[in-house]
Amino acid sequence: MSNISAMSAPYLHDEGAAFAHLESILWPEGPVCPHCGSISGKHYDLRKTRVGLRKCSDCRKQFTVKVGTVFESAHIPLHKMLQAVYLLCSSKKGISSHQLHRILGIQYNSAWFLSHRIREAFRAGELAPLGGAGGIVEADETFIGRKDGTIKRRGHGHKNAVLSLVDRESGQVRSFHVEGTSAADIVPIIKANVAKETSMMTDEGGHYFTLGDHFSIHESVSHKADEYVRGSVHTNTVEGYYSIFKRGMTSVYQHCSEKHLHRYLAEFDFRYSNRVKLGVGDAERAERALVGVKGKRLTYRWPDREEPKASV
Repeated sequence: MSNISAMSAPYLHDEGAAFAHLESILWPEGPVCPHCGSISGKHYDLRKTRVGLRKCSDCRKQFTVKVGTVFESAHIPLHKMLQAVYLLCSSKKGISSHQLHRILGIQYNSAWFLSHRIREAFRAGELAPLGGAGGIVEADETFIGRKDGTIKRRGHGHKNAVLSLVDRESGQVRSFHVEGTSAADIVPIIKANVAKETSMMTDEGGHYFTLGDHFSIHESVSHKADEYVRGSVHTNTVEGYYSIFKRGMTSVYQHCSEKHLHRYLAEFDFRYSNRVKLGVGDAERAERALVGVKGKRLTYRWPDREEPKASV
């Protein structure tokens, strides 16, 4: 499906179709009450009163499909929020809140918060380890932005450190905002996210030296000696990911505070792990993103916290 035909989909322009589309993704077996979990099929249909509204016959509470998702309590029409999801999913290097503000015709602060809601949906939950027997995972780190409360100085001490792991076979990437680049910061994360039967590929960083004790194979290239590829030993894949990430962060977003960095990483990880090369088009990528809206909640006052209170 082309971008033009996908953007003309009814659920991106009609509120009733938008609710029906989200319900088909989150409620494939029919409505489920987010308050008591009832799936009795006896829910009262109040959609003539308000689009998407239902009432549970067990707990007697009203609800819509937005309750218990990142869209809960949002005053923006759902079809516009689904447009924002599609735009974030189809833009290779992201789309700024100012651009969303202009395209959707909403206030800038609403666009900013909406983009963070969607990035929260991009964040993955529990995942299987990367790699495995015969698999290859590349690990590398980069630096971006400035740590909160620091001043600019020489070196990387004032910047935020990011660790990324790329599975060559599956094409999946996982990125983490880490405190630093010591072995104590790096190795535990790699061990927790990569299967021990994996062949690890890194550069010559000293913090990687002990990986051979934890994984099947550990090979490295020496960039200081102008060595970048030695057979199958290289970190070009993860460096290619960083080129996309940094182009997006510098040219589209320009600035990112340290407390929100994990969500920007989730955004770029999601698009990279669901890219066209892996057989995932823009429309399917947007649908996969909508699966992740469930069970997550943000408030404008505390966008870095979850808010347990539910409302329709």
